[in-house]
Formats: sequence, C-alpha cells, structure tokens
Amino acid sequence: MTKTDNTRLIKQWTQELGFHHCGIARAVPLDEDARRLEAWLQQGMQGTMQYMENHFDLRIDPSRLVPGARSVITLLMNYYPAVRQREDAPQVSKYAYGNDYHEVIRSKLKELLGKMRATIGEVDGRGFVDSAPVLERSWAVRSGLGWVGRNGNLLNKQAGSFFFIATLIVDLELEYDAPFAGDYCGTCRRCIDACPTEAIREDKVVDGSKCISYFTIELKEQLIPEAMKGKFANWMFGCDTCQDVCPWNRFSRASAEISFSPIPAILNFSTADWEELTEERFREIFRHSAIKRARYAGLRRNLRFLEEE
Repeated sequence: MTKTDNTRLIKQWTQELGFHHCGIARAVPLDEDARRLEAWLQQGMQGTMQYMENHFDLRIDPSRLVPGARSVITLLMNYYPAVRQREDAPQVSKYAYGNDYHEVIRSKLKELLGKMRATIGEVDGRGFVDSAPVLERSWAVRSGLGWVGRNGNLLNKQAGSFFFIATLIVDLELEYDAPFAGDYCGTCRRCIDACPTEAIREDKVVDGSKCISYFTIELKEQLIPEAMKGKFANWMFGCDTCQDVCPWNRFSRASAEISFSPIPAILNFSTADWEELTEERFREIFRHSAIKRARYAGLRRNLRFLEEE
C-alpha cells in the first residue's frame, strides 16, 4: 500500500477507537521548543516537579524514543462531562471524573499500533499519554490540531480544550498535515484575569509552581504554602478555572467515551462525605481514577487546606 493508503487507514482507525482528532507530523528535532523549555526550567517554573528536568534530549528528539522515527501521530480524545459535580462540594478537575485516562488511552494506542502491524506490516513505534518525555502540545500544533493558548492548553477551533492529547511515534513514512498557523486568542485575557493564583503570565507562559493543579496533585510535601490560603476557590484536585472561562470552550460537547463517565462519588459526595472518607474506601472507589495520583494523604491535606481558607 502507498503512504496515502496507510495514512487514510490510520485516521480511520483512530476514529473507530474513539479519538476525535488525528494529525500527523514529520518526526524532526524540536529545536525552538527545546529553547523555550530550557528557559522555563531555568526560571524554576516546574517547582518540585523534578521529572520535568529529566531526559531533556528525549523530549526534543523523537528518534531518541523510537530509533528511525519518521512520523509523529497526535490524537485528541474529548473528556468533557455531560454532568457536573455539586457546586457546594470540594471541586475535582473534570479530566478526573471518570477512569484514569492513562489506562484508557494507553490501551487504545496499543490497539492502534496492533492494527498497523497487522495490516501495514512491521512497524516500530511507541505510544505516549502524558507519562513520558514528549512535548505533545508542540506536536499537536505541528500536525494542525490547534494552537497553544495563553493558559498553556492546546485550543482547537471546533472542540475547545477539554481533551486529552496522545502521541504515537512510528518509523513509518506517512502523509503529513500542515502545521496550525495563527493564534486565535486575540486580545482575550479571561484566563489570565480568572486564574486564582496568578499562575498565567502576560507572555503566554504558565508558572507551574503557582498553579492549583501543582499544589493539589504534584506537590508531595505535607503542607501547602501559607501564601496560597484563600486562593484555591474550593479546588481540591486540579483546577479548571482557565478552561471554564475560555470562550473557545463554548464548543465543548459531552464525551461519548464510556470510560470517562463520572464516578458516582465525584458527582454526589458532599464536603462531609469527602472528609469522612477512609483510606480503605478511597482505594476502593478511586482504584481506576486519576485521583489516586494525589494519594489519600494528599487528598486529606488538600481538604484541610480548604477548611482553613
């Protein structure tokens, strides 16, 4: 088959697997992105997320992850929920409403690569979903799927930003999509003005060390800095403020992916329910949820912090 045939098949399979957008770019070193990442790290905006500093060379060169890499396939999967949790309860970022996206999407990438090998032939490749040194937003832009907004999220004109980004690097030559040209944030600064901790800077840089998601998920220390008190807007796990206020998310539609259907406890738990949650019940209820990433002790810390605000 020709690379045109292969490209058409791959895009067809991604739709069948539940991905909403697929873009393909030539696998090349990301030199300009490397310079931006290096500057961000040098300013300490990764906070205690030291893993961001690791494997720098792997992040910028796909051939270091897949020898002989020819193509980077970028996929978007919608996770926007049809229903929201009660407003008077500690808030959970919408991406964590359902099953852990790492588990869900990783299995789909494995299936996609299996289809490629069964139909196209011997293909070497690796799939990644927010768990390896891949600059997925950069690849998304290069494959025509959208632009990076002021809030650091990939924005798609048809779908907004409530989607997961997955990457499949393969040693197969394919037809490539045109990079996304333009920035459609215009003069809008709603995300900057709405950010509770002023983590979004004027120069389209997000200070990760000031983000609520960082404090409630990534920070493993026992205490959240006193300077953050009164700024969390009742967010217990993650934060969606900058996405909720983004005008492009008026195009968000409820996801049809069953695995992302909200866990009943997230929708129904009151503040008291969260506070009375035992570690055993936490492990039982959230065993397939991204919330387990914060661990029981981290969740308890976050709840205490909200109580003190």
